[in-house]
Amino acid sequence: MPKVTYVSFDGESQTVDVAVGENVMRGALYNGIEGIAGECGGACSCATCHVFIDADWASKVGGPSSEAEAELLEATSVEANATSRLCCQVIMSDELDGLVVHMPETQF
Repeated sequence: MPKVTYVSFDGESQTVDVAVGENVMRGALYNGIEGIAGECGGACSCATCHVFIDADWASKVGGPSSEAEAELLEATSVEANATSRLCCQVIMSDELDGLVVHMPETQF
């Protein structure tokens, strides 16, 4: 099973298994990772699962998956940057094994 490392704002990290086909947000919620709220349950409608994709992974993950995601990233509580994604829109695959995401200071 592919692994994702979630890095908190203060630098602590947790690496967990996230099943192929599952989104990175649910991987965090299922494993008790603090810092990802996922208030909308993954419907791409709340922006409470904002993460910064690690620079080494940014090209593999790519940019926003839809216009809706791009619009929500403009309204996040912490300013988005070029590697920002809503992790409910990042679907795990074997190619993303080892993915590293950094969480902002706050989601609200």
